Amino acid sequence: MITLTRREMISAGAALAASAVMTASSQEEAPTVAIAARRRSFKPGEAWLDTAGKLIQAHAGSILQVGDRYYWYGENKEFTTGKTEVWTWGVRCYTSADLYNWDDLGLIIPPNTEDRSSPLHPAAGLDRPHILYNVPTKKFVCWIKLLTNSKQTRSALVADKITGPYEIVRRDMLPLGMNAGDFDLVVNPDDGKAYMYFERVHSELICADLTDDYTDFTGYYSTHFPRPGPPMVREGPAYFRRNHKHYLVTSGTTGYFPNPSEIAVADTFHGPFNVIGDLHPADRSRTSFNSQISSIFRYPKKTDLYIALADRWVGPQSGPEFESGETSRLVQSGFSKVFASPRQALTPAEQTAMAAGASLKINTSLARYVWLPIRFEGDRPVIEWRSEWSLDEFE
Repeated sequence: MITLTRREMISAGAALAASAVMTASSQEEAPTVAIAARRRSFKPGEAWLDTAGKLIQAHAGSILQVGDRYYWYGENKEFTTGKTEVWTWGVRCYTSADLYNWDDLGLIIPPNTEDRSSPLHPAAGLDRPHILYNVPTKKFVCWIKLLTNSKQTRSALVADKITGPYEIVRRDMLPLGMNAGDFDLVVNPDDGKAYMYFERVHSELICADLTDDYTDFTGYYSTHFPRPGPPMVREGPAYFRRNHKHYLVTSGTTGYFPNPSEIAVADTFHGPFNVIGDLHPADRSRTSFNSQISSIFRYPKKTDLYIALADRWVGPQSGPEFESGETSRLVQSGFSKVFASPRQALTPAEQTAMAAGASLKINTSLARYVWLPIRFEGDRPVIEWRSEWSLDEFE
């Protein structure tokens, strides 16, 4: 079976630009922007500015509450234009008291521009940072996914504060000897035990127990959602727990192009998981509202409010073929043929649709965010489109 990383899927057939890495001075010389107006609502899909008036760069992000403050962290894509080898310029973090207005705390994990072998080099393919707080060790533990050649590996870092500085304690490891793609981290609030859900690349989803310090694997794991390959194989797992039920949201595998979400539920962390269906059942475009969920955040000041944090990786694209989902359907069909055995020929329409990703024309520095509340029909989660919404709508 062919094995490609997401990076290879996106960049196949395209040469990286000669410019290697932007210098730190590039950040200092960036033009200043007027201070943004105070927000009082969420506007999914629209440009979201921080309190200094700059585009928020916390992609594939998560929220962690520390005291009375919220911390939103994720991939800093400000230099990921698709024209250089900069994949991610470190991990950026923002803080807020209301979830609407975010102060930029800067890079809590800065890039290492000196050592090309470092997992923090801008070309190393740093993806999807996830942070847990370990109560016994009093450490914040951050795991990152790395797209290294034909392998997808993990590195772990620790810090005394969520804002760092972080120290690498494990690097370039294959979890349980597996090529490991997108992932999520989970702590059981009852006993402090931690788990990692990750995609075993192009085959299935794994739930693996972490050691007591959250920096390694115990060796125990379970397998879920076996699929023959992209685009059916599940990636982008996002976990949440409600009423003693364990939920996993996943997406299909189509690079940066969106596809239908899938929600599954279980009685334990290790399942077995029962697939319920699309989390966005009313979305006629079958693209999860042109987004991919990265994490689910339970807002503590409301009785039963869960918020799905998602990225619109393709940014402010528009037009009938994009908005109807036709482009994404062509990409999904193309992925099915590319990963078929034997490989099948693409139609001209499929070639055109997939070329947008293969030629690195996706400028993820302009990616947008789609935050939407989850509604429950009994134990069945549902996400509906809202062009604008606020926390005040919920009890």
